[in-house]
Amino acid sequence: MATGIIHCGACGFTINVKAVSDDSQSSSRRSKMIKLEITSDCPNYQKIAKELTEVDAYKEILHKLHTGKVYEVFAKYSPHPSCPGVSGILKTVEVAAGMALPQNASISVTK
Repeated sequence: MATGIIHCGACGFTINVKAVSDDSQSSSRRSKMIKLEITSDCPNYQKIAKELTEVDAYKEILHKLHTGKVYEVFAKYSPHPSCPGVSGILKTVEVAAGMALPQNASISVTK
């Protein structure tokens, strides 16, 4: 299991992600299913959370950028393409699948 907490910036919204590897299903080299629980005070991510409940980590992480289910659902409900929530969800999925180490990431913007 992996958890992610994404603080989105000026909007003030937070996204909490819980990602659990579904080891009960046979995990082959082509598939690694991850169950997702997403909670947020952002109304857009509340819609995303209802639809994005499970993903195949290999399809999300190892295929061409913007072709996975996470991006598909994000594009449907979020009007803000630079929202860091989508990358935070993907990073949490990657860690839950054992494809990355659990390390913090951040974006610092100044003017």
